[in-house]
Order: sequence, then C-alpha cells, then structure tokens
Amino acid sequence: MDKQRPPGHIGYSDPQAGYQVPPPDYASPGPVGLPVQYQPVTGHPGEPTQVPWMPAPLPPLNCPPGLEYLTQIDQLLIHQQMELLEVLIGFETNNRYEIKNSLGQRIYFAAEDTDCCTRNCCGPARPFTMKILDNMGREVITLERPLRCASCCFPCCLQEIEIQAPPGVPVGYVTQTWHPCLPKLTIQNERREDVLRISGPCIVCSCCTDIDFEVKSLDEKHVVGRISKHWTGLIKELFTDADNFGIQFPLDLDVKMKAVMLGACFLIDFMFFEMTTK
Repeated sequence: MDKQRPPGHIGYSDPQAGYQVPPPDYASPGPVGLPVQYQPVTGHPGEPTQVPWMPAPLPPLNCPPGLEYLTQIDQLLIHQQMELLEVLIGFETNNRYEIKNSLGQRIYFAAEDTDCCTRNCCGPARPFTMKILDNMGREVITLERPLRCASCCFPCCLQEIEIQAPPGVPVGYVTQTWHPCLPKLTIQNERREDVLRISGPCIVCSCCTDIDFEVKSLDEKHVVGRISKHWTGLIKELFTDADNFGIQFPLDLDVKMKAVMLGACFLIDFMFFEMTTK
C-alpha cells in the first residue's frame, strides 16, 4: 500500500466508477495478502468485470473481526449508489454505499435494511438498520438508528445511532448535541462516555464546494479529523440524494472509534443531505 497521508491532508482520490454490488454469499478467491484482491461480478449478461478489494491485513489484538481493514488507513471514501427508481419517480429505496480507501480499493459495502412503508412515510428521519459487509460477504458492522425527533426544538429526543462490531456488540454511539444554530454531535464509546465532538457549519448547504464537519477533542480546541460531504455536480445534487463523503482520522485512532466515525457519516447523511429538490 502507498505511504499513508497525514491526517491533516484534505485531498481525496477520484472515485472509480463501474463497481457492482457483491453477492452476499460470495467467498473471495485466492489467499489474503495479495496486493489487490479481485472479485468477479457481472455487469451485463456474459460480460464479466473485476472489482478491486483492499487486501485484509493481519488483525491486531483486541480488534473486532472485520475491523482490521481500518487499522492501516487514515481516510475513507463513501459513495452512495444512484437508484434509477428514485431519480425517475421519487420512490425512496434502500440506500446502498461503497466504502473505499484512498487507493480506490473497496473495503466494505453498506446496505440499508428498512421496509417500504418506513422509507416513504418517514423520509430521511426514518429509523434504519445499516448492514456493512466485508469482501467475504460477512456482516462486520451494524448501524442501528432509532426513530427520533428531527427538530432541535425538542432536546430530549435528539438523533442518535448505535454502532455494533460485530453485530450485536455495541462499540460506540453518535448522539446529537442540542445547539440553536450549529449541527453538533458527540462520539461516545461503548460505555456511553464522551470521546470526541463533531461540529458542522451554521448553514449546511453547498454550491460547488464541499461541506466539512470537523471532529474535535472534547474541549473542542483541537481538530483531530473531518467528515466531508463532497460536491458531486449541479445535476446530481439537484435531482438525486446520492452523496459522496470523505472521512479523515488519525492513523493511530482506536479502530472502534474509526468505525464509530463511519457511523457518524451515515447519520450526517440522513440528517442533512438525504432530502432532494426533485
């Protein structure tokens, strides 16, 4: 793998197009540890393609299974897939995302699991379960978002999401912190102890620019990371809710907190960017 970029670097590599959804029961071919793993899928009948996956490193001690991928990176790229049904008629479908490293290698694939009625009645405020799969099709992270109030006028029932790794074992939480003007979130560990803060801009709206949510220390004096919503172009921004995000964190950050920051990115997406003007 190429030399890691410093945490303060805000550039991201260009997304690579043409990836297909992996079948959930697919087992990766070949041994772990090759420079690039490929997973054969079919984009069109009779036309095989290849999808590069990040090779799995050796898991360190006390690392939840599946999170070893996060031990060697300080950036994540999250690309939401566009759904034709949503673009054409506005019918809300389950969100799906590709999660890649800075080299464009896929690390995980995330798929929302909610029913049709919940998606289309509750909209972006809906509760959901997000399943995050590795290159073997195993569910390694589960995100659980309960139904909460979408207005800051009710500070007793604000947004939150629970991050489980492996599924059923909480490793952290992201909770909304009440503020009259700014979007603020708190990252907590599995014991509900505050670890980091997230602060966004006063106006969460972009035009030809990225939107940064800074991840800070508890006293908010030091910036330790960033969750950025990338500008994807005027047409895509106006008529779809398929968003691209980048996450930066220190290379030596606890791997569980890296997973929690990934969960925070999904919560931010639903809270601020899931609505479209179509």
